[in-house]
Amino acid sequence: MKKTILITGANGQLGSEIKEQSYNTPEFEFIFTDVNELDITDLNAIEKLFNKNKIDFIVNCAAYTNVDKAETDTKNAELININAVKNLASISKKHKSPLIHVSTDYVFDGNSKIPYKETDKTNPQSAYGKTKLLGEEEAKKSHKHIIIRTAWLYSSFGNNFVKTMIRLGKEKDEISVVSDQIGSPTYAKDLASVILTILKLSDKDINNFKEGIYHFSNEGACSWYEFASEIMKQKNLNCKVKPISSDEFPTPTKRPNYSLLDKTKIKNTFNIEVRDWNVALKDCLKLI
Repeated sequence: MKKTILITGANGQLGSEIKEQSYNTPEFEFIFTDVNELDITDLNAIEKLFNKNKIDFIVNCAAYTNVDKAETDTKNAELININAVKNLASISKKHKSPLIHVSTDYVFDGNSKIPYKETDKTNPQSAYGKTKLLGEEEAKKSHKHIIIRTAWLYSSFGNNFVKTMIRLGKEKDEISVVSDQIGSPTYAKDLASVILTILKLSDKDINNFKEGIYHFSNEGACSWYEFASEIMKQKNLNCKVKPISSDEFPTPTKRPNYSLLDKTKIKNTFNIEVRDWNVALKDCLKLI
């Protein structure tokens, strides 16, 4: 019998990418929900859905991701990033449905010089990072959990840095982008593919659902300035990108200076190959 997968946050970048790939994943039944179909901050609403459907796995793509707004809108950030995860973990435990939960590089302080491993000390510097770290703690209380931390997510769906750069590249002759924050962009399509790979392996044998925290982004490293420059280049836009420091572009939330994630564990555990960020970007830009 086909396993049923519940996807929360289905209209976001990652949820949309999973939906796109679900058409080529006939071995599963999917239930795609966003806030209009299922309010995950309401435990009774989730319980009702589980009573109606036999759900085998939960993939939580829902999150409060407005990093700057989270500094003042802490109530809603906590509701979605902590309380909702607590609800999903509780349901997971009750119905013995393993949970895959997506987290972020913002759980670290960004002061490292080498890629962050899963075992490195967390030290979030923002309200967003703090709520996401507390959400991880809730996810660990589920029946079985996999937490995937990612960074610099973009997609052909939703609003993101790539789409903003294309719009600005068409509107302006010159833009300024910070050059002292280093990371690796993540194409949500590639992360969606990894999640589906884990589900397929677990479908064959539940022992393949190797619990724990994992890191995933595309390979390679760049600054936001280099990322923006590559977008302009690949899109043939004649907009000049000027490098500036973070101090010249103040934001309500301090961004991590260093967001590189060590992906050795996820690659070895699930036998995953990871594309370089600029190869993945080329793939995405064909769709935008």
